[in-house]
Amino acid sequence: MKSVHQPTRECISCGEKFPKAELLRIVKNDSGIFLDTTGKQNGRGAYICKNPECAEKLVKQKRLNRAFKTAIDESVYRELLEMLHDGRTE
Repeated sequence: MKSVHQPTRECISCGEKFPKAELLRIVKNDSGIFLDTTGKQNGRGAYICKNPECAEKLVKQKRLNRAFKTAIDESVYRELLEMLHDGRTE
């Protein structure tokens, strides 16, 4: 019996690898930076695990600046943090 391949991605905060389906995808495209709840939006993606500590680390260490190779406004970090804490990830 052939096993089904499950793609893995790395959390940009803790560096651990997880199955793609267990992570949240943050996308940067022409529309801006936002949480991709479908996992299929066009643009450059970065992944973060659902650990609240990783969300805090994402903001404190400005991890998206490095992932997207550009300066990210504080308001974007605040908005993402609110969405992660409010559970608006489904």
